[in-house]
Amino acid sequence: MGSALPYWRLSSYYFFYFAFVGAFSPYFTLYLQSLHYPATDIAILMSLMQVMRVLAPSLWSWLAERLGMRLPIVRLSAVMSLAGFSIFFMTQAFAGMFIGMALMAFFWSAALPLIESVTFVHLGAHGHRYGSIRVWGSVGFIVAVLGLGLLLDYLAVDVVLWGVASILGGIALCSMVVPEARPTLTSHVAASLAGTLRRPEVQALLGACFLMSAAHGALYVFYSILLVDHGYGKFVVGLLWSLGVVAEIGVFLVMPRLARRYSLRAILVVAFACAVLRFATIGWGVGSLLVLVLAQLLHGATFGAYHAAAIATVNAWFPGRLQASGQALYGSVSFGAGGMLGGLISGYAWDTIGSAWTFSLGSVFALMGLVWLILGWRDAECVAHTTAKE
Repeated sequence: MGSALPYWRLSSYYFFYFAFVGAFSPYFTLYLQSLHYPATDIAILMSLMQVMRVLAPSLWSWLAERLGMRLPIVRLSAVMSLAGFSIFFMTQAFAGMFIGMALMAFFWSAALPLIESVTFVHLGAHGHRYGSIRVWGSVGFIVAVLGLGLLLDYLAVDVVLWGVASILGGIALCSMVVPEARPTLTSHVAASLAGTLRRPEVQALLGACFLMSAAHGALYVFYSILLVDHGYGKFVVGLLWSLGVVAEIGVFLVMPRLARRYSLRAILVVAFACAVLRFATIGWGVGSLLVLVLAQLLHGATFGAYHAAAIATVNAWFPGRLQASGQALYGSVSFGAGGMLGGLISGYAWDTIGSAWTFSLGSVFALMGLVWLILGWRDAECVAHTTAKE
C-alpha cells in the first residue's frame, strides 16, 4: 500500500464500527429479554436496524453525492447514533425503546456504504487489499464480544448499555480523523445505474445477497438467547461469537490469494453452500458444544468469504460515480431488506415452530440464494475480467 493510504485511521474506524456490532448484536437481545419483552417485540426492535438499512443508505449516499460530502455525513451519523442510543438510558417502555432504536439505526446505517466508498478510493488499484483494513473490524468485534461477555458473567445485564455507548463514542472520535478521498472519474466509465441493474448477473447477485442476509436473521436475533436457554454461560456465548469472527479474520487475510486462484462467483457459491449446512447444524445441534464450534467456524465462509467476494463484485460492477450507490444498494438489499425479513420471520417462528425449525428456515433461505446465484450468474469470469483491468 502506498504511503498516502491512511491505513490506521481507516482501520481504527472499522475497529470501533464493528466493535459496536460485537457488543450490540449478541447482548442487546439479552438486555431486552431481561426487561421481559416477548420474542416478537425483541424481533421487532432488533429488525429496526435492518429496516433503516433498507431506507437510509440510499438516501444518505444520494445526499453525499449531491453535496459532495461523504465524511461530514459519516461524522454526523456517528454523533446522532450516540444521541439515539442515549434514549435507552431514559426509558424501558416499548414505545421509547422503539424511538431510540429507530433514531440510532437511521443514522448508524448511513456510515458504512460511505466509508466503504472512501476506503476503496484510498486503495485505488489495490482494492484486493481491502481485507487487510476490514480485518480490524473483525478484531474490534472480538474484543467487544469477549470483553462484554466476560463482564456480563459478573455484572448486571445493563452494563451492555454502558459498553455500547462507549463504543459509539469511539466511532464518533475515529470519524473525525478519517481523511476524505475524491474518486477519480475516468472517461471510459460510462455505465448507468439503471443499465447496470438490468444485467441478469447483477440481479442474481443482489437477490442472492438478500437471501443470505435473511438466512442470518435467526443468528443475529436469537443465537445468544438460544445458547443461554441451553445452559451456556455468557462468556462461552462470547467465545462462540468470537470463534466465528476469528474464522472470518482468517478468510479476510487469505482472500487476496483466493481471489487470484478462484473466480468471485465460485467463492460465493461455496459460501452459500456452507450457509445451508451451518444454520441447520446450529438449530439441531445446539446441545453439542463441538457441533456449535464447527458451525461457528463456517462463519469464515458464510460471512467472511461471502462479504469480501460480494463487495469486490459490487466495486467492479458499479464503477466511478456509481460506487457509493452500488455500496448503498448492496447494504440496503442484503443487510437491510434481507436482514429485516429474516429477523421478523425468526421472531414469529421462534414461539410457534421452535428454535430448531427457526434456524432451519435460515438454511432454506441460503439454499434459495445458492440456486438463484448459480442460475442467474452464468459467466464465471465476468468479475475476474473486470478486476483484471483495474
